[in-house]
Amino acid sequence: MSDFESLVAGYQRFRSGDWQRQRARWAELAEGQSPGVMVIACSDSRVDPAQIFDVAPGEIFVVRNIAALVPPYEIGGGRHGVSAALEFAVTQLEVGHVIVMGHGLCGGVNAALTHRFDGAPPGAGGFIAHWVDMLDEARDRVLGGGGDPADRAVQRQLEQEAVKVSLANLRTFPCIPEREAAGRLKLHGTRFAISDGHLEVLDEATGVFSRA
Repeated sequence: MSDFESLVAGYQRFRSGDWQRQRARWAELAEGQSPGVMVIACSDSRVDPAQIFDVAPGEIFVVRNIAALVPPYEIGGGRHGVSAALEFAVTQLEVGHVIVMGHGLCGGVNAALTHRFDGAPPGAGGFIAHWVDMLDEARDRVLGGGGDPADRAVQRQLEQEAVKVSLANLRTFPCIPEREAAGRLKLHGTRFAISDGHLEVLDEATGVFSRA
């Protein structure tokens, strides 16, 4: 499926198939949404959260961006797309869970690791470079022991560290820690491995990811 006409054909199959079978559900959703979970995921076409978590329409509120990153809380600056979605999910929809879902073979994490952006020379990349520089400190930690940026194991480590960075940044938003303290909100870190289909879940107490 690589062109608009193919997408429209897919819509027509959906409209005559799943939509018809779930008309009651769609009628309910037309009155409003009340998802219990927000998922912050990567824009990568291979990692659709709704498919990976096998959920129905209306069950998860999703925001996707390069490398599934959450910027720190800030009033100025220009990184507010994720912040607005987060604020809406937490304060308006009052979700009970926020999941950061990184993934294997992430191009954004690779760009942060190698400082190469889609074939551009080192140091180039514009918007991408400014976005993934949120991982600079994590990158320095990962490479501090002499790690090779070309090593897949090193990239996997930075993919996991990126999830931790996003969780830490989530807690800079005033609405997050107050709801965590009250038991109204839980944060979760995960990483989906494209190559083998495994979901890894972070234990924040130990900092270790284990298969779900």
